[in-house]
Amino acid sequence: MSIAGCGFKLRGDYGLPVGIEQLQLLAIQKNTPLYRVLWKQLQGYKIDVLDNTASVGQLESEIDAIVYLTSDKLERRLLSLFSTGQVAEYELVYTIKYQIQFPAQDPQEMEFDVTREYQDDPDAVLAKSRELDLIQNEMRQEAANRIIRQIASSHSSWRQTKGD
Repeated sequence: MSIAGCGFKLRGDYGLPVGIEQLQLLAIQKNTPLYRVLWKQLQGYKIDVLDNTASVGQLESEIDAIVYLTSDKLERRLLSLFSTGQVAEYELVYTIKYQIQFPAQDPQEMEFDVTREYQDDPDAVLAKSRELDLIQNEMRQEAANRIIRQIASSHSSWRQTKGD
């Protein structure tokens, strides 16, 4: 009772508000890994997710929110070197820029970074390549989760300003 009373929720239990039944997901490039991960996660919430093919009339009357992925970029920053001069450790920085828009409202610009540290080993190139792929997938999952939480938060704010 005390845990539930303080508002504690298990991580990963972010529900989208009941008011969002249709959402349009747009991106400059539809086949980016982040787009696919976010699309899949949104469909898991039993939301009708539309893409660029939705008609203008449909946009005005039925869509509860529009999410537009404007850019996502992965950078590697050098953190440390071995005594031989080879890279020992990187910091991976995944930057995501997107917009959220609700009916009769201007789009809200959003941006955030997801960071991870990655240790390189020149003697285990294949294993480290696979590890890097797993880390990047994990970063995309976290980015999608953060976007979904922001949709929920922004929708709640929008409903309050709208007077519902």
